Amino acid sequence: MTLALLPTDEAGVQDAVVSAAAAREPLWVHGNGTKSGMLRRVETARVLSTAGLSGITLYSPSELIISARAGTPIGEVEAALAEKGQQLTAEPPDLSRIFGANGRPQTIGGVTATNLSGPRRVAWGAMRDHVMGIRAVSGRGEVIHSGGRVLKNVTGLDLCKLFTGSHGTLGVITEVTLKVLPASATSATLVLPGLDAVTGVAALSAALGSPYGVSGAAWLPKGAGFDGPVGLVRIEDFAASVAYRTEKLRAELGIPGAEILDEASSRTIWKSVRDVLPLPLGDAVWRVSVRPSAGPGVLAAVAAAGIVGFLDWGGGLVWLSGPASAAAHRQVETATRTAEGTWMLLRGPDCLRSAVDVVPPEVPALAAITRRMKASLDPAGVLNPGRLYAGL
Repeated sequence: MTLALLPTDEAGVQDAVVSAAAAREPLWVHGNGTKSGMLRRVETARVLSTAGLSGITLYSPSELIISARAGTPIGEVEAALAEKGQQLTAEPPDLSRIFGANGRPQTIGGVTATNLSGPRRVAWGAMRDHVMGIRAVSGRGEVIHSGGRVLKNVTGLDLCKLFTGSHGTLGVITEVTLKVLPASATSATLVLPGLDAVTGVAALSAALGSPYGVSGAAWLPKGAGFDGPVGLVRIEDFAASVAYRTEKLRAELGIPGAEILDEASSRTIWKSVRDVLPLPLGDAVWRVSVRPSAGPGVLAAVAAAGIVGFLDWGGGLVWLSGPASAAAHRQVETATRTAEGTWMLLRGPDCLRSAVDVVPPEVPALAAITRRMKASLDPAGVLNPGRLYAGL
């Protein structure tokens, strides 16, 4: 029988962790459970949800800073920011289509713990780059406070980046402080038609290297909402600037048939790219990160295994979907290693997730550091054991 724990304050999280450590009974830690199908399955008798830790605790629009408890829905944070004309810089994706979240909202703590970033990452950095402060409870039951609530912050060790992307294996995040940015008044998208993946990435690279402030660069194959394969380039700012820069970029790229989408169409297509809607869903989904020029090669290398995908981040983020087999996974691993990148098995049946590496194994020296960090912060091994690496 599973014991479900839903504390409503940080002290309750401490009690749950201390009790689990004393009993040597691991915890499956999550927010709303919207990403339960991600990475390796965690088998525990106790489930600790941070969904009860909700609410914005600080918002200073003039300082571009917002703090919220870990269980606060992303939509609530975004709505508060929108009222002041601001936005989450990393544009975190909503992956409910991939994981079948059934309407449950993802939380700010969950997005931070998984370090999820959307199309804007190519210009303004990942979620990790905008986390200014974190409160968390370690596997020892100790409250950890790292970072602060000001942009010029040099207090203590920077554990924010360590916890961001740790998937709940080092501590239970209870509060997050983020740096935000003013929202753009408008946006437009330059559609570059008829480009295969290689020529598409070349065009995206040229656009990203231009002086026109591109904030999104993706390549979609035929069947992803257009008549054929297309490159997509987004520019955001105030209206007059966007109009000028998109026209200049279209002229400089010189691709026949290039057109400019209006604001409504632009926002719709980038929300689709952000939430991975152009990807046909197979039984398994992978997220591959490589240098942008290597993205087309990864797509070509896995095609024989029945795996399809599209490119974001100028070619550096490869979304893949295909059969949930060990052979298909090996094909993704091989293609990614050849490109000197990293992969993540984002979704798959439990039998596959437990049988393969869901992320690349670390080299021995780095693996030793990982084990020491885990032993220091979670000596009893009660926080999401095996989530990233078997036996850890």
